[in-house]
Amino acid sequence: RWSPRAFTGEAIDEARLNTFFEAARWAPSAFNAQPWRFIYARRDGEHWVGFLGLLNDFNRSWAQHAAALVLVVSATRFTPPGKSEAIQTGSHAFDTGAAAAFLALQASLAGWHAHTMGGFDKARARSELGVPEGFEVEAVIAIGKLGDPQSLPPGLREREPPSPRQPLSAIVAEGRFNFPGTPA
Repeated sequence: RWSPRAFTGEAIDEARLNTFFEAARWAPSAFNAQPWRFIYARRDGEHWVGFLGLLNDFNRSWAQHAAALVLVVSATRFTPPGKSEAIQTGSHAFDTGAAAAFLALQASLAGWHAHTMGGFDKARARSELGVPEGFEVEAVIAIGKLGDPQSLPPGLREREPPSPRQPLSAIVAEGRFNFPGTPA
């Protein structure tokens, strides 16, 4: 799984897109609160232009060729089992990230790609898409079929190969926080 920017512009049908949302639905969450919410637009749908308009210029330049754009939102409160009043949850973003990862992995298994981005106007997304208080606007995911990297402008073309990953020693430690280059 990786996050390409070159997409073919091929449309995605709702049934296929729903298989990605179904995978996200099964992600783990604290107390099974399932805080994630997905609001989407498909390129051949009536909401496409509005969703594209939420992206910054850089992301719009390549995401315009995606098949779908998905706004990811998380509920910041939930009602624990056996309780009647909602409480603040500290894991809503973490849990919603897991759901987004499940979505991306399912897309990849189906021959599609998902590219998550933070370069969009969160305040406008909240306002224009009717996201109420009590929900955090997290990210936008572009979903599409892998396109030809040569279709991208030169600056993006160089960034198209999968990004390298840090070695395990930089992200995993046994027993206590002990990572090279990090203040103790």
